[in-house]
This record gives sequence, C-alpha cells and structure tokens, in this order.
Amino acid sequence: MVEWTAAERAAITAIWGKIKIDEIGPQALARLLIVYPWTQRYFGSFGNLSSSAAILGNAKVANHGKVVLGGLDRAVKNLDNIKDSFSALSVLHSEKLHVDPDNFRLLGDILTIVLAAQLGSFFTVEYQATWHKFLDVVISALRRQYH
Repeated sequence: MVEWTAAERAAITAIWGKIKIDEIGPQALARLLIVYPWTQRYFGSFGNLSSSAAILGNAKVANHGKVVLGGLDRAVKNLDNIKDSFSALSVLHSEKLHVDPDNFRLLGDILTIVLAAQLGSFFTVEYQATWHKFLDVVISALRRQYH
C-alpha cells in the first residue's frame, strides 16, 4: 500500500481540479495511437485509424479517452484503495482484452505530456513528481492481474 503525504494529496487534487476530461482524455488517447501505432490493434472496432487526422476526428477514440480519464477520476477519489478500485479493470485488460501492460506506461507518459502542455507553469516540478507517483500506483494496480 502506498502512503500519501498531505502535500501529495493536495497536489493530486489540485492537478485533477484543472483537468478537463473532455479535452485531455481524447487528446492523450489520440496521441498514443498516433505516436505508438501498434497500440491501434486494441481498437479494431473503432473504425478508421489510418491517419493522424482520422484518429483525431474519430468519435470512438474521443469517447474512450474520456472513459480512461474517468478511471483516473476513480483513482483520485480512492487514493487509499487504488489497487482494489482497479481490480476489475486489471482483469478486463489482462484476461479479456489482452492489452500489453507496457501500454499503460506509454499512455501515462503521453498523458503527462498533454497535461504539461495544458497546465504550463502550474505543473511544477513538485506537482510532476507527485503526478508520476500517482500514475505509477495506478499502472501498478492495472498490471496486478498480469502473470
């Protein structure tokens, strides 16, 4: 179990308070699919992913980006129990979807880049360090079911 300091809890809450799920989620997932095109194999039912423009304009990509950030919202609201909060998602991604768990790290990195661009000077070094710790905990929880 991870221990959060009061400063870390405040930082996560402050960062999350600035996040626009409807913007950042779609941007992060679209960038993942563009920068790491092999990740597209998990989204075969999403239709046209043949170009950057197609991905950026794809409503299913945008909607799933919002879903992903909705999962992070659950983590923010359950900081003391992220592992259990993500157990069903871990099983889903491992046993049903067969997602390569390294893709969680890739998406986390892309999400951090999108946040840095959106939040600018607000996203201080201290906030970035806390954000990375938060994502590490979430990614660990998602990878839990993998053998």
